[in-house]
Amino acid sequence: MALLIAVAASLGVHALLLFAPEFDLPPFPEPPPLRAELKPAPAIETPLEPPPKAALTAASKGPAKHRQARAAARPPKPAPVLQAHASPLAVAAPAIDSPPSTAPAIDPPPSTAPAAAAIGPLALATPSAAAAGMPDASRLPARGTIRYRVDRGDQGFMIGQSTHDWVVVDGVYRITAVTETNGLVALFKPFRIELESRGTVTAAGLVPERFSSRREGRATGEQAEFDWQQMQVHVGQRPPQALSTGAQDLLSFPYQLGLLPDLASGTLMPVATGKKYEQYRFEVVGDEDVETPAGSFRSLHLRVGGVSPTELWLAYDRSLLPVKILHTDHKGAIFVEIATSIELSEEP
Repeated sequence: MALLIAVAASLGVHALLLFAPEFDLPPFPEPPPLRAELKPAPAIETPLEPPPKAALTAASKGPAKHRQARAAARPPKPAPVLQAHASPLAVAAPAIDSPPSTAPAIDPPPSTAPAAAAIGPLALATPSAAAAGMPDASRLPARGTIRYRVDRGDQGFMIGQSTHDWVVVDGVYRITAVTETNGLVALFKPFRIELESRGTVTAAGLVPERFSSRREGRATGEQAEFDWQQMQVHVGQRPPQALSTGAQDLLSFPYQLGLLPDLASGTLMPVATGKKYEQYRFEVVGDEDVETPAGSFRSLHLRVGGVSPTELWLAYDRSLLPVKILHTDHKGAIFVEIATSIELSEEP
């Protein structure tokens, strides 16, 4: 009996030391806007020395097979410097207000071509063969559920689970997320937090109106009210702040990313976390294959830099929804959410 009590106490101490989640994004100073324009290098043909006049005369009178052989001996034109990538994203100048496509959803095929070379501080690794904007597959399905396993660290030490649900009806959306500990961690350190984002869906994507949170079933002061008429946002108990076009909240921003037409070039996005309202720069890392319990997905890897960076992997054939989220808190602790199941429907 004493041995069992000692083992339980040891497990409790380890759980308390290991688990200290942080759910909000850190503040970052607003960086200067960056524009990058990619242009293929002009094709340069190696000049050929003209043959003597006598040779030209002989060639014009020679057999056809000799002329064909000489034509085949000419050096080919050099290949373009940048190869077209099979990713369904278009490279464009950052413009948060650009409207996304509203055509029916079509899942694009996984990308297999190599990424282009990085230009400047952003790795623009996903140029598209079509420059018309985001693919139809980026449209948010009318209803969906993504279940995640929550790990502490990147070694698969599971500490909890998270479930994201959303529904869109008549241009109005509601997204909820419930994250809680389970197993031995829940026994020694129970934890449950509920997030909710409500707003409308327009040609520019999600337009949040209210963000709120509940911890252990009770409302917290971490909330945000968006007044789009007065262009003000009320975060927690802070005074009203000027609201920027394209602003999102802590829960809506991962879903808005897949609706942006210029995502492949990186973007700035104002985000209200319930504690603060700051600008965040999302940078494109590149295309990656992600293995999850829900399946293997060709995904776009994004990063939010800063003291507490966050990384997201958006699956191309799942409407650019997040199938993996990694967050490093200000103490250096790593928390990973990885999809275990995805359910999508076009019926609200």
